[in-house]
This record gives sequence, structure tokens and C-alpha cells, in this order.
Amino acid sequence: MKAIVNLYSEDYNEIEKFLENFYEKQYTQNKNSKSAKWEKTFDNPIELADIIGVFIDNNDKYKINMWVSIDKGTFINVSEYNANSIIKYLYERFPY
Repeated sequence: MKAIVNLYSEDYNEIEKFLENFYEKQYTQNKNSKSAKWEKTFDNPIELADIIGVFIDNNDKYKINMWVSIDKGTFINVSEYNANSIIKYLYERFPY
């Protein structure tokens, strides 16, 4: 099972700014869509910890929502209240 990160925003530029500033990724958006979305899959679920940490450290600067999945069909909304618990769980569940 691959881990998945989804970023959502109502502002087209928010995801682009976030990814370019903190994740060094290019973002192309569908201008016809009412909202912006970015999805990335990871072979190693531990890699989620980095983007979750960057997201939480900067969530006051961007109007973005993050959802992560490590089990098929189940997504968890990442917030300042559960981010540390999610990161700890990742390292406990995938200690390799």
C-alpha cells in the first residue's frame, strides 16, 4: 500500500506557493476547476512525516487543507491538533 497526501485549497495560488517554497515541487493547476488540488503518493509512508511537519509549521501562512492516507480508502485530515500523533504513529507502524 502506498501512502497518499492530498492538498486542497479554494485559492489557486496557495498550493503553488506552498509547494514551491517548502517542498521544492512544481505545481500545475487546472484553471477550469473551482478549487485547487495536489496529490502525491509515497512508496515509504515515513516520507509523509516531512510534508506533514512543513505543513503544520506553516499552516498559518497558507489556506490549505491536508489529508493523508496510509490505509486503502481511509483519509485523515491533518490539523495542528493531530499532526504530532500522526507522525508518531507513522514511526511506530513503519519502523523500517
